[in-house]
This record gives sequence, C-alpha cells and structure tokens, in this order.
Amino acid sequence: MSKKTKISNGVKNFFETRPNFVEQNLIGQGNFYNPSQGNLKINQVIGEILAYMNQKPEKFYDIIVGCDSSSGEEPHFPVAVVILRVGEGGRFFLKKIGYKNRKFFNWKTRILEEVLLSCQLALYLRENFEKRIKAAKGKISDKIHYQFRYIHADIGENGATKDMIKEVTGLIRGNGFEPKIKPESFVASTVADRYS
Repeated sequence: MSKKTKISNGVKNFFETRPNFVEQNLIGQGNFYNPSQGNLKINQVIGEILAYMNQKPEKFYDIIVGCDSSSGEEPHFPVAVVILRVGEGGRFFLKKIGYKNRKFFNWKTRILEEVLLSCQLALYLRENFEKRIKAAKGKISDKIHYQFRYIHADIGENGATKDMIKEVTGLIRGNGFEPKIKPESFVASTVADRYS
C-alpha cells in the first residue's frame, strides 16, 4: 500500500467517525475569548467584528480563521478568528474546543481536525456575517471593504506535515477558501498556537 493510499484511507475513516462541528452546536456552546472584550458568544463576535470595521469603514479588512491543537491523545483545539485592519493591526477571538470520549492517536488526525474545524467555523461565520451586514443596512457603513478568503493551516514545507499539504489545501479549497501554510499561516501557527 502506497503512502498516499494510506493517507487517503485514513482520511476516509476519519470523516466517517468525526462528529459534525455545527450539528453538535460547538459554535453556539460556550464562548470565544477576546483579550479586551472577555468572553463572547458567537453572535457577539460577529457584532464586534462589524463594529470594528464600522469604526474606520474606509480601511480594508481581512477576516481569517485558523486552528492549532495541543499534543496528546485528548487534545484541545483552539480555533481563532482574526480581523485585520490592513496596515493597522487587528483583533482576534478564540475558542478552545475539546471532545469527550474521543481520542486522537496520531498527529495526522489532529491536523485534519484543525483544518475541518477551521473550515466549518469559517463557513458558519461567512454565512452569518453576510446576513448581519444585509440586516444592518443603514446602521453600518455601505462602504465597508473586506475579504473573508483565507484559512490558515498549521502545516508547512518543512517537517512531517509536508506530506499533507495537497490534502489539507485541497480540503480548504473544496470549502471555498484559499489556504495559507507556514510561514504565512500566522493565525494557526502563532495566534491559535499561543493558546494550545
């Protein structure tokens, strides 16, 4: 069995046993953390992002999602949402996700879980963010310029994760986002990593 076949079979088995992030309401349960705002529900996170953009609507904004994980069989997955005001810094919101009675016996399944959590959160946020913008016409600037395009993955050309680049970037593209890997994936490798 080739290395590629082993990875593909592992991914198939992974998807068959994996709980759905949205179905389990992992987004709605608990809070996201922001250093200046404290703990926030997901709707409050969307509101904070909109308020931040509305402060300087003439600027360009980049909304990015990424995730990391702690090592071990029962890791936590800090998934982060970053809003960048290009050229002026930004803010982040982070949520730690853990699973009861679910073990991750190798690092490849942890990497896949990181990417899947990022994709599911990004899809949820993008859909609900656009709904909030449409619903808030007149309350927020019509001139907000932003992109919600990238998902950052904690993989790179160097090290063991290089064998997963095609698989992970394909998964991200298949969900309608553009992947960034190390060294450009700072949301996963720096922001989320800090809390793993």
